[in-house]
Amino acid sequence: MPPHPPQTPVGPTIRVLGLSKSFGDVKAVRDLSFDVARGECFGLLGPNGAGKSTTIKILITLLKPDKGDAEVNGFRLTRDPTRIRGSIGYVPQSLSVDGVLTGRENLAFFGKLYGLGGRDLQGRVDRVLAAFDLAGAADRPVSGYSGGMIRRLEIAQSILHRPAVVFLDEPTVGLDPTAREALWGHIRWMRREHGTTILLTTHYMEEAEGLCDRIAIMNRGTLAALGTLAELRRKARMPRADMNRLFTRFTGGAEQTEGDFKNVRSQRRTARRLG
Repeated sequence: MPPHPPQTPVGPTIRVLGLSKSFGDVKAVRDLSFDVARGECFGLLGPNGAGKSTTIKILITLLKPDKGDAEVNGFRLTRDPTRIRGSIGYVPQSLSVDGVLTGRENLAFFGKLYGLGGRDLQGRVDRVLAAFDLAGAADRPVSGYSGGMIRRLEIAQSILHRPAVVFLDEPTVGLDPTAREALWGHIRWMRREHGTTILLTTHYMEEAEGLCDRIAIMNRGTLAALGTLAELRRKARMPRADMNRLFTRFTGGAEQTEGDFKNVRSQRRTARRLG
């Protein structure tokens, strides 16, 4: 298991302010509010259908909320969505690199989309390739990469423009234990070297326990619990509980039903491409 993370930094870089979103009769997110501190690794957990993916899609401006607002890097979701998009990185579960291109070509293409070019772009590409242990494979087509290498390339791509916040949607799903541990190390490097604020979703409880400063547990679109591991244990009155037991305690152990087929299909596709 990864070592326990450092204490939470001070100062919010994400503020979620009473967000609500429905799809027909399904209330995916209900009056959700929380803050994420600058430089923090914040875990957003919950059963399938709890509202995690909807929340992230709202925060990265892919969905408009029905109600409420949010701030990301000081920009209001309802006023400055373009400026939010320019200051964040996002790694979805679905494939976000081109297998025909080399790792270097993928990074260069992505950098140009963010207005980078010339020696600055070349220097950034070289640095992230080295930082994510991809320099030796930089000029090989990505179709020949292992699952762990693909994930590292996707995360390297997401930070090429030096965003203040990176959203990681189940970053280690489908990876073997060795690749998962390697990726944990790279996530810590992002925080250490760049002070990156990270919001991640995961179904691996040990991952949340080891990487995240604080953890929010969603259940049926609402916030069931929020805090550090110690605070969650106090709230649950379970002083020695691990995240598996705490997760069950705050979600009631019941499976969600909304969106299960879509989520399972997405997870299995991700596992196949990375496995």
